[in-house]
Amino acid sequence: MRRLGGACQLLLLLNSCPLWSGARDTAPGSVFDCCEANVLILLDSSGSISFYEFSHMLHFLASLLRPFQVGRGHLRVALVQVATEPRVEFDFNAHSSQNALQDALLGTPQLRGDTKTESALLLAQRLLWQPAGQGALHRVLLWITDGVEPGNVEGPIAALHKEGVSVLAVSTGHTNYQVFSKVVTPPINQHLYFVDPDYMDIISTELREAITELICTECLDVRDVTSHSAMLHWRPVLNDGRGEYELQYGQKHWSIDSHRKLTLSQEHTWLELTDLQPDTHYSVRLTTHTHHTTHTPTSKTLSRAFKTLPDVLRPDMNVLRPETVTVSESGPDRLRVSWTLVPGRVDRYRVEFGAIPRGDVRSMMLSGSQSSVLLTQLHPDTHYLITIIALHSSGQEGAISVKACTQEVFSAVHDLRLTPMGPDTLKVDWATQEQGAGLQGYWVKWETREHSSSSSLSSRYLPAQTLSTVLTHLKPSTRVCVSPVYRTAAGEGLCCTAQSHTAA
Repeated sequence: MRRLGGACQLLLLLNSCPLWSGARDTAPGSVFDCCEANVLILLDSSGSISFYEFSHMLHFLASLLRPFQVGRGHLRVALVQVATEPRVEFDFNAHSSQNALQDALLGTPQLRGDTKTESALLLAQRLLWQPAGQGALHRVLLWITDGVEPGNVEGPIAALHKEGVSVLAVSTGHTNYQVFSKVVTPPINQHLYFVDPDYMDIISTELREAITELICTECLDVRDVTSHSAMLHWRPVLNDGRGEYELQYGQKHWSIDSHRKLTLSQEHTWLELTDLQPDTHYSVRLTTHTHHTTHTPTSKTLSRAFKTLPDVLRPDMNVLRPETVTVSESGPDRLRVSWTLVPGRVDRYRVEFGAIPRGDVRSMMLSGSQSSVLLTQLHPDTHYLITIIALHSSGQEGAISVKACTQEVFSAVHDLRLTPMGPDTLKVDWATQEQGAGLQGYWVKWETREHSSSSSLSSRYLPAQTLSTVLTHLKPSTRVCVSPVYRTAAGEGLCCTAQSHTAA
């Protein structure tokens, strides 16, 4: 859309498009980790915008910013609303995670009133101001408006340009193209958009790419390094369908000619290296090759160096770690872990534990003479990975891990009621203290005493959401029991006897 020349042409095209979403979101924390900037959103919240249009603007902004990693060292976002009394909805330090930013954007209330854009720009200028010596940080003003009576904005915008702030604008109404073309940072066709509120998603990908070009550096990032593997991530710099990546990696002291070489398509933004040696220095080079029909091929190289972790679990290092580890006293919220003491000078033991597959890892330090610890405040019916690390006075470490599972919470049945429904019919009702995730259902059993020496037993299984049933063809003095059934065991049941046909 940005490649069309006139504003009228662009507005006509977008209004004639069907309702669809062209945005292609990327998972947070992936290819946008190299983006570090302060982005201030100047959002028209005046009465000339309907509640419907304002909601579309908020959802558009949330989708636009979702792929970026948020927080110090990454993307920091502030929001200023334009109204009769412009307001700072939140500043750059307010949100340090993508979830928090999404909640704040989607929960922004509309102010209504007049469009005092000039006053709002003065607020924005104060937020975007940087002390001397910090000019390297990218700063962007993204102005979202319907274009109605923007006021005298050229002066404040010119001051922002002078301070090095990049300006982009999105107008959802009939706007004076001449005014807005003087406001945005060149090139105009990449930083100025006119679109109907119903179809704002059409420009998401293109506007995101424009912001990325302004604030994101080309970098190669190495993460999740282990003794035998590492994850490489990079921001995509090839997007014209006429290029490829060449990746070279190998031990740092070896010749680059001996490094392993891989050719990757331009769709690649990450790669896992899995054939690495422990405790070894590696170097990585990522070269981009672009091929144009009318230009000489060009290339650019990004490089990083890293070191793999030591392999603490090698057979010749068993003496550094406990030989065995056991788990006992398992309960819904606790596990006791015991291990054999390591001979030699062990200063301390560090115990690390976290829920599998994903959970916060907690740790505790123990003396070198301690061989058991009770882990508490755990989640019921949850698998945990527990690691015992022996810290030697020599600086060496040895570790051993074990998986264990806490018990389920078995709630008891209570409030068992037998209500006569007829001469030989009973309605059975009950309740449980808590219907946890492990509750599978209920066994209902009833015993009919035929005479003093004999009786008959029947049973019925009911799903977890059922808390009542009707029993028929009963005889006097029928005894009814209800027991909850969990994934690994049965909970505590309750029994009651119907004394007669007419009362329970």
